[in-house]
Amino acid sequence: MNRKIFLLFTGVSFVFVMQAQNPIVPERIYMADPSAHVWRNGKLYVYGSVDESARYYCSRKYHVLVTSDMIHWEIVKDIFASAGPGDQDQVSYNDDLLFAPDCACKDGKYYLYYCQPNPEAAEGVAYADTPVGPFLHGQKIEAGGIEEIDPCVFIDDDGQGYYIWGQFHAKIAKLKPDMTGIDTTTIVEDLLTEEEHHFHEGGYMIKRKGIYYFIYADIERAGMPTCLGYATSRSPMGPFTYRGVIIDNDHCDPGNWNNHGSLVEYKGQWYVFYHRSTHDSKMMRKICVEPIHFNEDGSINEVEMTSQGVGPPLNPCSRIEAERACLMRGNVRITSSAEGKEELGGIRNGDQVAYKYFDFNKDCRTFTARVKPGKRRAKIFIATGEPWGKKLGTLNIPAREKDNGWHEYHCHVEAVKGLHALWLTFIVTGDDLLEIDWIKFSGSGSSR
Repeated sequence: MNRKIFLLFTGVSFVFVMQAQNPIVPERIYMADPSAHVWRNGKLYVYGSVDESARYYCSRKYHVLVTSDMIHWEIVKDIFASAGPGDQDQVSYNDDLLFAPDCACKDGKYYLYYCQPNPEAAEGVAYADTPVGPFLHGQKIEAGGIEEIDPCVFIDDDGQGYYIWGQFHAKIAKLKPDMTGIDTTTIVEDLLTEEEHHFHEGGYMIKRKGIYYFIYADIERAGMPTCLGYATSRSPMGPFTYRGVIIDNDHCDPGNWNNHGSLVEYKGQWYVFYHRSTHDSKMMRKICVEPIHFNEDGSINEVEMTSQGVGPPLNPCSRIEAERACLMRGNVRITSSAEGKEELGGIRNGDQVAYKYFDFNKDCRTFTARVKPGKRRAKIFIATGEPWGKKLGTLNIPAREKDNGWHEYHCHVEAVKGLHALWLTFIVTGDDLLEIDWIKFSGSGSSR
């Protein structure tokens, strides 16, 4: 399905329409660590850190995504900053980076909880009268000497708030009634551990049908925290029992390292928000979302990363931006182009990408790709299901032309019907690198 983005600039916010979902942030904007909340106005808000470099995590500002239907999103930029000119800087005691945030609401006031890589002042809070800020007067939270990152605030049915934070060993404490401090006498330092629960960082808590769910970056697989795992308890203070994995973002990028996310129910459907890396780095992450399902026993089925996200399956006869691939194997990664867009780049011999899912409900007989060729000829094998699945065709790409530019290439493909994953396998000679801008099927035609 074609991605169409309409921008309406209004100060620090703009609106963009995503007819196909993942990622849910526009090109050249990188948000991570999504914390999703539904506020009193019925809208869904996703707070996140903002990546600005492939050399370090995050930045000194926060953005928030807003939707009322999960398809049309507004991004409100710079709702809080730890550095900048004049009133933009709302952290008077340092200019450090802002890592993962969270937000909570009490008595009509919104509290933004932030963290920084500062061994003396890692935890902080600011407040605003609206869910999009601007959040003002950042102040330190005294955390009993435990200065660690990734805050989450959970408010139980009785109005009691809890502050969750930490790496390797999750911590929890009761919030004071003013929402700006914690009762250090209530701190539990080993709510979850790496040894027992595969807990790495990024805790987030919800409550459903009397069960407390603790969601976090899970280091169970491949020795990296690529999963969002979860544990359950009958009390927010534990003990928690490990239950499994909700989603794994492994193979979203060759440099990928971590995951961080949240669960939220919106208009009768539950969703998991998570992020994926780009640019062959641990950073430059982008927020994505998938629907999830709770079983009768309260367990959650693991879901896969998709291109369609919460939207309908992709339309093969619409132009699909290449960077919407949800799985990447090899050296291929999302990169930024000189034209201010994103594309798939660094493509080497044997690399593979997948798009999930296409609805082949039309007679698609021609495949087209906009490619920047390498020095030698190349091929793209097109298949459905798996890389070794039903082969639809082969796109032959000539050596680069004198202009060293982008060109559209076409090939005949076999007809296929139904819902399928699309896999592209790249055959490249030597040390050549390919770049792909977009792909598209069309109703009929032959190889050109």
